[in-house]
Parts: sequence; C-alpha cells; structure tokens
Amino acid sequence: MYDLGQEIGSRSVSPGTNILISGPPLTGKRRLAMDILAHGAANGEGSVIVTTRDSSDRVISDFRTRLVDPADADIGIVDCVTQHQGRSASDTELVKYASSPVDMTGIGIKFSEFVEEFYTERGVQQNRILMDSLSTLLMYSDLQTVFRFMHVFTSRIEDADALGIHVIESTAHDAEAMNTMKQLFDGIVEVDDQRELTVQLPETSATP
Repeated sequence: MYDLGQEIGSRSVSPGTNILISGPPLTGKRRLAMDILAHGAANGEGSVIVTTRDSSDRVISDFRTRLVDPADADIGIVDCVTQHQGRSASDTELVKYASSPVDMTGIGIKFSEFVEEFYTERGVQQNRILMDSLSTLLMYSDLQTVFRFMHVFTSRIEDADALGIHVIESTAHDAEAMNTMKQLFDGIVEVDDQRELTVQLPETSATP
C-alpha cells in the first residue's frame, strides 16, 4: 500500500494506482504532488519525476526544502526542460534528459530506465512517479497524441506496482480534453481556488 500522507487525510491506495491532481493556477497542485512524493522518499521509497515545466535543479531544490536529500534517497529525474531551452546537459545517475516535452519516445525510454534500475539494481520495490505536468504536454502536442502516450505511461506504472501522481492545470483545457484525460486515472484530487481538496480515490481492500 502507498500512504499518501496527511495532505490527503492519511489515505492509502493500492500499488498500481494512478492519481490525477487537477486545479486552477496557483492553488498548490504541484506542492501537493511533491509532498506526496517526498512522504514516500522519506520512508525509503523510490521517486521518479518527469518534469516538463521546471528544470531538474528546481526539482532537487524542492526535495531539499522537504528535508529529503536527493544524494541520500532513490530519486530519478527526467528533465524535459534543460535541453529544450538550448542548454547542453548529459545524463547522470540522478538526472536523465529528454530533448523536449514533445519527445515522448525519449521521455518514455528515460522513465523506463529509472524504473528498471530502481527495481532490479537498487532493489527498491515501492516507487512513486510524478508527471508534472500534463498541461505542458498538451501545449506542445495534440490531445490524441498525449492520450496515447499517457495510456502507455500509466499502464507502465500499473504494471510496476508503482504509484502515479499526475498534475494538470484544469482551466488551461476545454471540457473535452479534461474528460478525455480523466479516463486514464483511478483517482482524482481536485484543488479549488480556496485550496480546498475534493478527493475521489479507489476503495482499497484491507489486507490481513
């Protein structure tokens, strides 16, 4: 089971669950997603972040503000921003680079490399995956392309018994796009302008 932490009322979900965090700008969606990730990292779980909005430096800084040192934790970052901005960068143990948010093949490959490494080489059996954000993918590619990519991406998370957290800017897309994307997720956390949460999560069966 994956404990989501106090922000979500200490709710837990089963391995293989994908959750969408949706809301308007500046309502704390990304902070909430990072808190859920850091909660797992602090308890020895792996974290893989696909960042299409911020550079890996920002992601590393965010972990440190949550008292999680990436050097001491099992963290992998797929950075889709740095090379897209024209800066040169080479893969490291902590960060792998995709050329841009349009490079979904590259994103999928780098993500899979981290998941494989965590499970087989590091022996980390509980992993949390963050996609931040779907809105950036939709900005650069059409709805059907993003839907197909995310269908594969969420299926990989399910197959790996990981926890998927995915962020979307609800007011940046029309109803068709939002309804189409929501089909991919097992649970939805909606954040409103007052930062109040509406939480819809799948029921978990108690294990003896």
